[in-house]
Amino acid sequence: MAEEDYGSFVDWNQMGDLAKSSGPTKVDCQDLKEFKQMARQGYWAKNHKLRAQVYQQLIKAIPCRTVTPDAEVYRDIMGNAATKKPSSHIPLPEFVDGSPLPRYCLKTEAVASAHQIINCVAGQFPDISHCPSLPAVTSLLLHFSVDEAQCFELVSRMLACNEPGKRLVDQTFLAYESSCMTFGDLANKYCTAAHKMIVATAQDVLEVYSDWQRWVLGDLPFSHMVRVLDIYLVEGYKVLFRVAIALLKFYRKHKAEAQGGPGNQQQDSSKVKEDIQAFVKGIASTVTPEKLLEKAFSIRMFSRKEITLLQLTNEKSLQQKGITVKQKRRNVQLALNPDTFSSEIVSAKEMRDIWSWIPERFALCQPQLLFTTSTHGCSLTRFYSHCEGYEPTLLLIRTTDGDVCGAFLSTDWEERKRGGNKLSFFGTGECFVFRLKPEMERFEWVVIRHPELASSNKTQEDTASPEGQNSDNNGLQQPEKPAGGLSPFLSARHFNLNSKNTSMFMAGNFDSIIVGGGDGNALYIDSELNHGRAGRCATFDNPPLCAESFQVALLEVWGFQDAMAS
Repeated sequence: MAEEDYGSFVDWNQMGDLAKSSGPTKVDCQDLKEFKQMARQGYWAKNHKLRAQVYQQLIKAIPCRTVTPDAEVYRDIMGNAATKKPSSHIPLPEFVDGSPLPRYCLKTEAVASAHQIINCVAGQFPDISHCPSLPAVTSLLLHFSVDEAQCFELVSRMLACNEPGKRLVDQTFLAYESSCMTFGDLANKYCTAAHKMIVATAQDVLEVYSDWQRWVLGDLPFSHMVRVLDIYLVEGYKVLFRVAIALLKFYRKHKAEAQGGPGNQQQDSSKVKEDIQAFVKGIASTVTPEKLLEKAFSIRMFSRKEITLLQLTNEKSLQQKGITVKQKRRNVQLALNPDTFSSEIVSAKEMRDIWSWIPERFALCQPQLLFTTSTHGCSLTRFYSHCEGYEPTLLLIRTTDGDVCGAFLSTDWEERKRGGNKLSFFGTGECFVFRLKPEMERFEWVVIRHPELASSNKTQEDTASPEGQNSDNNGLQQPEKPAGGLSPFLSARHFNLNSKNTSMFMAGNFDSIIVGGGDGNALYIDSELNHGRAGRCATFDNPPLCAESFQVALLEVWGFQDAMAS
């Protein structure tokens, strides 16, 4: 058949209508705007050979690094191995983070070729540290390549793209993680109903959105994915965001129709991820490729500039927090340096236990003592002066009765100044409180355990009242998002809580600090850091962490020092 030059790896029995060639056989176009229009219209979508030739033209036009591996490099490296039958038992590089290679319409033996290409890419691009989408990109391009060497060159050029302002494939954990946060921001803005549904049903929204690229590059059926690829190679990265948002919109519609309503039953995040994945894989039964693209490009005011700004903001936020590499929680233990770690409240073992509770991205950090009453005295002013500029922080308290309790606080104490003289709550849902003695227990944000609380459309904006005194002004004041702060969609104001009392994390002014609010405070400490109160509160749904009225024997605040920093 005419397609055999570009179809040696393709199982034509799996291609369906794409195996039939019709329509134009040549593209005579050099203008980018015209190419963009032709791509969206599917000008070459019905001719496999033409599509392959267009892909070659588009990718070879990508501005790349001066030294970019090409087909000849692949042939030189592989040598005689290129003539031998490759093995699919060759494991994929660690940087794909466990992402499987989607077969799409490849022959069974072609999967081994894709594995071989990816491993050769890994050898030529040692700077790649995290690239879960590489298996899907390689598999797709292999459908339109004459041989392995040509596919290797196409993949290499996409990875080596150095055009200012243009990105094609995320190659670091920082870029990938910030893209997940950016997708959350975009979903909250352009797909509000579906975003609210995810917030209400999943325990960890970011965990669900961490799969957003896989929905497109991996889970979409081949017939849909190649139409996305047509446009992606012309317009770039923003196309992936558009298509993923469209998929989220269709998913919400699917759930609403299946349940007779939006449906907000609580589920484990992994279950939500599996449900979305199953829907995307089976989308061909309800949504055509053209309908998907129509939905994706119907979103108004969705610009590359907006995506770039969000991405840069989120990258900056992650960098400030030392989150630049994938942290595998199951393999990480806090390795305390006995020469630098010295706490008068907790032992090394107890600090390790606390470390097992903190958000995963801080697992490689080392504890850094910022403030202790035994050295700096019992002064709230000195407490603030030593703690401002650090986030997150860990608050530890030992009472004169011997009880030990504390809190993980996600936000810089300097944030309190945004409320002026008012005692205003701030922080995020990553905050939690705990007790170590007489027994060890942690109490997370109540919404994590009960997502159904995130159901109202109202946003509360009030000031705090200390010691759990409920009044008309007892609530959460929402300041403007600071530069470099957490991704907006992780903020409490985007959870649309049905009660102002369930998002009161931390507060402070000149005469007290408070952790947890709503029908009481989890912890209240006076200005002399001497007297405190503990009680139940709605935000953490906790019992009193120690005696309801207590004297502070010692108070320490620990910061998180990036262990990867030089």
